[in-house]
Amino acid sequence: QIMHKAGGAAAVVQTAFGSQKAKLSPVWSHLSDLVVDSAKGSWVTTTCGRKLLDFSCGIGVTNTGHCHPRVVAAAQEQAAKLIHGQINIVWHKPALELVDELQEVVPPQLDQFFLSNSGAEAIEAAVKLTRHATGKPNIITFQGSFHGRTNATMSLTQSKTVYRERYGPLMSGVHVAPYAYCHRCPVGCKNGTEGCCLYPLDEVRKMLKQQTGPQETGAILLEPVLGEGGYVMPPKEFMHGLRKICDENNMLLICDEIQTGFGRTGKYFAIEHSGVVPDILVFAKGIASGFPLSGIAASSSLHKHWKTGSHGGTYGPNAVSCAAGVATQRVLKEEGLIQNAAERGEQLRGILNEMKKTYPIFSDVRGPGLMVGLEFHDQGPNKVKPGFANALSKKLVEHDLLLLNTSIFETVRFIPPLNVSKQEIETGMERFEKGLKDVLKSY
Repeated sequence: QIMHKAGGAAAVVQTAFGSQKAKLSPVWSHLSDLVVDSAKGSWVTTTCGRKLLDFSCGIGVTNTGHCHPRVVAAAQEQAAKLIHGQINIVWHKPALELVDELQEVVPPQLDQFFLSNSGAEAIEAAVKLTRHATGKPNIITFQGSFHGRTNATMSLTQSKTVYRERYGPLMSGVHVAPYAYCHRCPVGCKNGTEGCCLYPLDEVRKMLKQQTGPQETGAILLEPVLGEGGYVMPPKEFMHGLRKICDENNMLLICDEIQTGFGRTGKYFAIEHSGVVPDILVFAKGIASGFPLSGIAASSSLHKHWKTGSHGGTYGPNAVSCAAGVATQRVLKEEGLIQNAAERGEQLRGILNEMKKTYPIFSDVRGPGLMVGLEFHDQGPNKVKPGFANALSKKLVEHDLLLLNTSIFETVRFIPPLNVSKQEIETGMERFEKGLKDVLKSY
């Protein structure tokens, strides 16, 4: 390891395990070279004993914090009983208990579940169910969306070209509409989440007349808050308008709550902010506090069209992951984490908005709960250089803060655990400002 000075405090760059790291594919990008030994709550500890405040949550996964004791205990207990019980062969208790926990929090009309391992798998399941239930092949998705990296899901993903380039041919039948990104509204309306100018809805209606007719369009798929697209929350009118378009044209509405679900936005699911009920709800990430688990919820009237044996998988739903998922739901419900997410999110946005008075490079502070985005100006006299957000994320590692960038625009995202404390938010934002000052000096 190498010691160096950063922001007046000693920082450590680890160079350990170099030969082992070289054995792993370079296809992964890396924020840091750190090797983590353990983690607890909002903190991770490296193999050399350095502690960092984690405002990334493994990209919105560890909603209950790292290694929550109730989740750890549930997983340990289950691992000693049954690790893998393949669902085509046997039922296992953790999956059945998880369904009960989920039914309490999803809209009641979504009364059947399919469980799998990853978010991409769950999106694939939603598309396959859509095609069987509607008999229609095409899907409308949105600019800035991220739905996964498998062949089908990267075909649906529109957030960055790097996820798709040179992987063609991609899945056919995908049509892309503009999202309600009010801060960058092409008609000049910047109402935030207070009201929609209806331009994006008009474009969807136009698409149904010009590109993919209702008779061949099975569903509209969207994130109720854009993730990789920049943590953009659309106005309620946009969500209600999409629901109406789907109802008028006999199409399904699929909401991808992979990053927004399980308390992240200050509600159990982000759809609760608008009150819109989708036909298919997709979930993953925060469901099991870091154990691989995902799924979809839809009505039994839809599921009955899914031909038995036409979809499945070897590992999902894993018994240990399901036990962790059950414990996660109980922690969320019983320990006040969702209310804390709303309160700490308000605190975080308040700090950023106050900083905005000092830093004219701040363009937009947005996002519900603890899904907060900060976009920097990329035009005008206060614009930052291309790559600024990425440079800031890397600089913050030197200040012992893990924070990610997102979007094709210069944007960073704050994703702390939902049980983050008031003091940890303050500490994190102090470190953020120190890193910001350092980057502004050198970038």
